[in-house]
Amino acid sequence: MATRLTADGQMPEKYGMILRAATKVFARNGFFNSKVADVAKAAGVADGTVYLYFKNKEDILISIFNDTMSRVLADLKVELETIPDPKDQLRHVAVSHLTRMSRDRNLAIVFQVELRQSTKFMEQFSATKVAEYFDLIGKIITDGQAKGLFRAQLNPKIVTKVFFGALDEMATNWILSRKKYDLVAVADSILDLFFNGVLA
Repeated sequence: MATRLTADGQMPEKYGMILRAATKVFARNGFFNSKVADVAKAAGVADGTVYLYFKNKEDILISIFNDTMSRVLADLKVELETIPDPKDQLRHVAVSHLTRMSRDRNLAIVFQVELRQSTKFMEQFSATKVAEYFDLIGKIITDGQAKGLFRAQLNPKIVTKVFFGALDEMATNWILSRKKYDLVAVADSILDLFFNGVLA
């Protein structure tokens, strides 16, 4: 398989074209019902061109995830440096997470539905960019504990998974729901529950 980076460290234009096309094809037809030929046609390239960048169809699927998460993590790391309060940092992560899902429904379907059907992805789940995402959230939690904002006796790893799980579930529900509503607005309810609990 050919390298995915150009001499200046950038992704080749066709690589990005194929990933964008694949996102639409997988979201429309489902991963298992899609063929590499369908992706190539949607991207406007020959089937052989796809194989210059990807081993197979599953490699394309996982690359959609890794490429997106690499950009998400890079953006968040820069943005969070300008936000000193851990509570505000968590709010930013929540809003950013749901905003990305809501503004690209095809990507949301691939992330929330199609990737979960990939045995290879699920086997490698903890070793993917998800681990880096969890580390980023976990650092916010531990910083908040050190500053006395979050309960010190809570396990940061559990708190991180609960926080991510709420965002993840709401994104999935938004995709599957027949009702149209503002996904990003759900962030306030998640954060209210997260910060204030359920006790009156």
